[in-house]
Amino acid sequence: MSKESCNKQQTKETLGCRFVSNRECEYFPCHDTDSEGDFNCLFCYCPLYALGAGCGGDFKYTDGGIKDCSDCLIPHGRDAYERIAARLGDVADIAGRGRGAK
Repeated sequence: MSKESCNKQQTKETLGCRFVSNRECEYFPCHDTDSEGDFNCLFCYCPLYALGAGCGGDFKYTDGGIKDCSDCLIPHGRDAYERIAARLGDVADIAGRGRGAK
């Protein structure tokens, strides 16, 4: 699929690169869900994790201070691509600070 077709508005049935369901994965589904058919594996690791408490997801911190996202389904919904893409600038800002950028 070309990059141009990936960027076009697509229907639920033709999500192309915006929705991937990997039922062959040994962890599928990695979160409890009532709708395995709508479980999106595109963001197996959530890019918003780096935003900490500002990610907008359903998370908690463990007693040891580790962010636990096991109750969060934001990266696994059919609308995950749009929601996460809208926040990638925030993630890039954090990455830039890590390189010493201003």
